[in-house]
Amino acid sequence: MRWIQRVSLIVLLLMTLMDAIRAGEQPAKKADIRVGIIGLDTSHVTVFTQVLNAPDNTGDLAGVKVVAAYPGGNDAFPLSRDRVKNFTQQISAAGVKIVGSIEELLPLVDVVLLESVDGSQHLAQIEPVFKAGKPTFIDKPLAHNLSDALKIQALGKKYGTPWFSSSSLRFQPQLQSLLQGGELGEIIGCDAFSQSRAGLGHADLAWYGVHGVEILYAVMGPGCQSVTRVQTDKSEQVTGTWAHGRVGTYRGIREHTHQTGFGAAIFGTQSIQQVRLPSDYQGLLIEIAKFAKTKQLPVSEDVTIEMFAFIAAADESKRLGGVPVTLESVITDARQSP
Repeated sequence: MRWIQRVSLIVLLLMTLMDAIRAGEQPAKKADIRVGIIGLDTSHVTVFTQVLNAPDNTGDLAGVKVVAAYPGGNDAFPLSRDRVKNFTQQISAAGVKIVGSIEELLPLVDVVLLESVDGSQHLAQIEPVFKAGKPTFIDKPLAHNLSDALKIQALGKKYGTPWFSSSSLRFQPQLQSLLQGGELGEIIGCDAFSQSRAGLGHADLAWYGVHGVEILYAVMGPGCQSVTRVQTDKSEQVTGTWAHGRVGTYRGIREHTHQTGFGAAIFGTQSIQQVRLPSDYQGLLIEIAKFAKTKQLPVSEDVTIEMFAFIAAADESKRLGGVPVTLESVITDARQSP
């Protein structure tokens, strides 16, 4: 008789399913990954929300939605103070819940985007996020100096929370296509450029020059040993020496910054290629969405820390009149900083 009972149960289940279909019911949709934003004082937050919350997203971008945000802001930092109110209003109008603290935000979300435009706030803001185990994208700049960048890395290890930081320039399709296409051969050098505007209280290249440094590292990879820097009123050049004699440079353009854009000349054993890069966020947002789903880092934290050591060594070389400064020396000094 047991087999009769089993057949009856199967028939009952099939009838229930058919009734649900006739009634127009659909199987339950998999819940979206809930994204929270810290810091509503940069235009990135409106663009990121618009792209991630688009109703017709497919592929990697599907199923990752911004649901809550904490405005943050810094009254002592004009580019934060003067923009946070407007961006908060825009994010609220987009249907995102605005909360009063990071502690209130964290239970509502699965993943965090740390967007505060003032990098000096990031260390304090990231600790409760890491402690809560929320995977995090930290927008540029990772920190205002190398010492804080190292402390952020240490906190991530302490709490076992995955994170990454990157400029959108690293993931521009034009650059990635060139690097992966095979036409360059072995890369032996790169001259990257971008606008160069320093931010109040930040290492010179951490604020905006980081875009060009990110291009340089996307091409050259890690392994820079020492840096020299020359700066004038109109421009600057930072030259890095990599292992095995490879040389990469960052040119920061200090005048006519609205006309410069981003790009690089890439020197390979088979060809030399030049590339100009737009400033858009699609590639970065795809990587953020993939990270939210898989927790796999698209950029190693060690590479990001080395980039900040490059930036710190550039500042030290400038202070010393253009002499070579090793990355090892500035990391040692930064680890000893209180």
